[in-house]
Amino acid sequence: MAAGSVSQAGEEKGGSRGQSDVNRKLKYTSLAVLVVQNASLILSIRYVRTLPGDRFFTTSAVVMAEVLKVITCLLIILLQKKCNVKQTTLFLVDSLVFQYKDTLKLAVPSLIYTLQNNLQYIAISNLPAATFQVTYQLKILTTALFSVMMLRKSLSRVQWVSLLLLFAGVAVVQVQQEGKKEEAVSDGTNQNYTMGLVAVVISCLSSGFAGVYFEKILKGTSASVWMRNVQLGLFGITLGMLGLWWNDGDAIAERGFFFGYTGMVWCVIFNQAFGGLLVAVVVKYADNILKGFATSFSIIVSTVTSIYLFGFHVDLLFTVGAGLVIGAVYMYSLPKAAPSSSSPSTASSPSSSSSPSSASSALNGGVEMEAFLPKDKARGVESPPLAVSITD
Repeated sequence: MAAGSVSQAGEEKGGSRGQSDVNRKLKYTSLAVLVVQNASLILSIRYVRTLPGDRFFTTSAVVMAEVLKVITCLLIILLQKKCNVKQTTLFLVDSLVFQYKDTLKLAVPSLIYTLQNNLQYIAISNLPAATFQVTYQLKILTTALFSVMMLRKSLSRVQWVSLLLLFAGVAVVQVQQEGKKEEAVSDGTNQNYTMGLVAVVISCLSSGFAGVYFEKILKGTSASVWMRNVQLGLFGITLGMLGLWWNDGDAIAERGFFFGYTGMVWCVIFNQAFGGLLVAVVVKYADNILKGFATSFSIIVSTVTSIYLFGFHVDLLFTVGAGLVIGAVYMYSLPKAAPSSSSPSTASSPSSSSSPSSASSALNGGVEMEAFLPKDKARGVESPPLAVSITD
């Protein structure tokens, strides 16, 4: 009897150790996926937008990413319904048509995500990839501020300090880049630094608001992530087509929707479409600290790659600014200290129960679906961030 108990205890211990190893592998895999997705989307967009020759229409790329995202989510829903087409159709009609009020709630974040995805193309086309990656971390600041104002979330002192460091780091990078405007003009490039900076700031503001608004309207609803992405994508396609017609309608009518598309452009679109969805899948295995590491590593990867790929020059000011941003991102992702046992009233208060770490988890889940949060962030989420618009 005793021998049986010892054997059972040994099996349970071995099983828990094996499960711990699996979880550790999933965490590191999630870290790698988040770093690669965050860095590769920005670098690839920068690469295709700086190549000589005919340039593709960014508005058409945004629409195509949404189309691919909707198709993918529909296939996943079909698989969840065990490939029963009738049951899937009835489910979609019920979710999209009969529950139209629930669907219409997503029109606002979808409009913002569509705007954000277009702004990211403008920003990356006019800013060095590393500069964009650092500046785009302002979305953490905007998300935190909107969370405090709209959701009444509380932030720890460490998080407030990290937001100040984040702002300071971005400001230092902008001072460093200010001296390079004249160099860009003298080189005869078509890049407009001011336009890129304005685009990334508006993108950060829209990312923060959309993520918080998305979290707010999702409370109390039971729809799946895939259904939400179908709803967002349908609005995104409609609004994206309107933007396409308004901005590039005549040119596309003359040259075609897929003008300037190359294999690399398709890679960017697939990354933007599926990157946010992929982040949404793996993000449940990654805690906030891991997400902070992923963002920090992606900044380093973007900077190092930009040196070799685009001839980006790193000086002392950029190093200091990027270092402040990386440190701030890590500090912000640290879990909030648990309340002391001597103050039960504090522990049971509503503001304490919704900790920033859990809020960030829910928020990143919504933003990373940018899938351009988006988005990439996630904006496919984000996602997010990329976003996803997915990411983020």
